Amino acid sequence: MPDLSNPRAERVRGIRALSGRPARSRAGRYIVEGPQSVREAVVHAREAVREVYVTEAAAERYPEIVAACDGLWLRTGTPDVLDAMSPDAQGVLAVLEQRPTSLDELVASGPRLVAALVDARDPGNAGTVVRAVDAAGGDGVVLAGSSVDPHNPKVVRSTAGSLFHVPVVAGDDARDIAAVVARLRAAGLQVLAADGAGEHDLDELLDVAGAAPAGTPDLSAPTAWVFGNEARGLTGEQRALADHVVRAPLRGRAESLNLAMAATVCLYASARAQRDRAVPRS
Repeated sequence: MPDLSNPRAERVRGIRALSGRPARSRAGRYIVEGPQSVREAVVHAREAVREVYVTEAAAERYPEIVAACDGLWLRTGTPDVLDAMSPDAQGVLAVLEQRPTSLDELVASGPRLVAALVDARDPGNAGTVVRAVDAAGGDGVVLAGSSVDPHNPKVVRSTAGSLFHVPVVAGDDARDIAAVVARLRAAGLQVLAADGAGEHDLDELLDVAGAAPAGTPDLSAPTAWVFGNEARGLTGEQRALADHVVRAPLRGRAESLNLAMAATVCLYASARAQRDRAVPRS
């Protein structure tokens, strides 16, 4: 018989409550849903994993997750129990302790490619940017201002496990974007704001990367990209914090790119320029 069979049990209700920010803040914990994300969590964030739950069918289907949970608190539950914990669990769910990365820690790591989101409210966009930074080989993400909580279940799902590969700075440590930009610049990163009205064209910058003329940003240099709110973009004050403002070219009839798409384009441009002119890390 599964260890847990009552979907109305107190433990089940407590885990379900972690979908909300107040419960996460009180407990200092959050949920990770689905086999892909849980697999990455138990391998790459093992020290933060507190509980893992699987249905018997999921345990048979994903034996590598069960094997990776050796030494962790693992319990089986009926499908009703896992569904009551989260309708998006797909038979696999973990509870992790929140272990936020500080801005000091990110800066001390010697980053070469960082994405800073200002007042990003959409969980899917924020999670996708974390995933894009991971895929592009970036070093960290800053969710600045009043951005969405990185432990929001929709954010965690959208990262597809990249939350456990890439440092994410959020909360009080990232509240003031001006302070964040100052710290990143002091760490040797140029600061580029992404905006449709930017004076520099991203494609043109790729053409001269590594040999950019004076007054032109060099994409091969260590870079912090700053992206604005999904609806409003960056304010004039926020754009003024950057060293340069860059636009992604629109070749067709689309009016704009959404936040996650624009961030992915910019991050990959920097990643390509840095790869082509790689400088060994100290």
